[in-house]
Amino acid sequence: MSYSTAALVGPVTLDDVRGAQKMLSGVARVTAMEGSRHLSQLVGSPVHLKCENLQRTGSFKLRGAYVRIAGLLPEQRAAGVVAASAGNHAQGVALASSLLGVRSTVFMPKGAPLPKISATRDYGAEVRLHGQVVDETLAAAQEYAERTGAVFIHPFDHPDVIAGQGTVGLEVLEQCPEVRTVVVGIGGGGLVAGIAVAVKAVRPDVRIVGVQAEGAAAYPPSLAAGRPVAVEHPVTMADGIKVGRPGDVPFGIVGELVDEVRTVSEDELSTALLLCLERAKLVVEPAGASPVAALLSDPGAFEGPVVAVLSGGNVDPVLMQGVLRHGMAAQGRYLAVRLRLTDRPGALATLLGVLSVVDANVLDVSHVRTDPRLGLTEAEVELHLETKGPEHCAEVGRALREAGYPVIG
Repeated sequence: MSYSTAALVGPVTLDDVRGAQKMLSGVARVTAMEGSRHLSQLVGSPVHLKCENLQRTGSFKLRGAYVRIAGLLPEQRAAGVVAASAGNHAQGVALASSLLGVRSTVFMPKGAPLPKISATRDYGAEVRLHGQVVDETLAAAQEYAERTGAVFIHPFDHPDVIAGQGTVGLEVLEQCPEVRTVVVGIGGGGLVAGIAVAVKAVRPDVRIVGVQAEGAAAYPPSLAAGRPVAVEHPVTMADGIKVGRPGDVPFGIVGELVDEVRTVSEDELSTALLLCLERAKLVVEPAGASPVAALLSDPGAFEGPVVAVLSGGNVDPVLMQGVLRHGMAAQGRYLAVRLRLTDRPGALATLLGVLSVVDANVLDVSHVRTDPRLGLTEAEVELHLETKGPEHCAEVGRALREAGYPVIG
């Protein structure tokens, strides 16, 4: 089953975005814009962070969802709305519907993080868990819409949604009128399309750069082909931009108005999330950190002043733990090693003494003494260490080898 609005709608204009801004007054927050000294030094010109992670529901999604639902006819509102989402769009639709007095049903994958399921229910939606992946959840929501008459609220492929997201762009121009480059994460394309409409209409000289995760980058091949092209089995930790196919409506806008689309690796996303937490004191989900990842990967490519849009902060604590560890490893600040030693009293203490000399902080020790792979007098140890960077990691490795501990993994 597919859902397309390309034949039903027209383009999004600056007047549409300004109308959405009036509609959202008193509903969506005008989110803060914070300067980043670290990123500014790296890029060589001012870098500002547009903090949509501090928006109501924790992401920009409320903006588009509210504008879309507010524009429904009375009989459509009476039928209720339905959406499919693993998190941010679910919460945006739930809160927007509650504020407008509209009944909402949200389909979420069975594996969706419990905090996101709970938040969506708390905002007033009826949550139905269906499918293991978002495509299955989406199909269930569309079938529900056809069966019940509820209006399906697409997360990005509708002009009202794009106009709502475009209000972020108007705020960027108001808060940083001297901006030269705006960097935005891209999933389906609704946010970057809306921002591009608003910014380019007022300041056509401003460069708009979109960012996708390498494992879910549908826009580069789509733009090359001149039509939306699906990426089979997108894989990335950044759920907020893990979209296999561009939306028909935003694709046309992105092709016309967005200057460049870049990709970033999982290591770069992890490092960016860690930087936001440590340096900016901001909790940001991997998708929200994607513009920062782009700045870190190629700081000389961006003319300043730069505004990086932090699109959301709804990160599952379990994922956060893994991402932070991954980010620390990418920076050489976390090291996991496996090695074998003689199984005798004091052997582990001797090993830890070697690590103490090189000032490696032991976070966790796993000690295996019974395994078919091990000799009669052998034991295997897995160590998780906090280190101080790549040079320190190399120093730890040398110390272990010199002490007679060959690292096996």
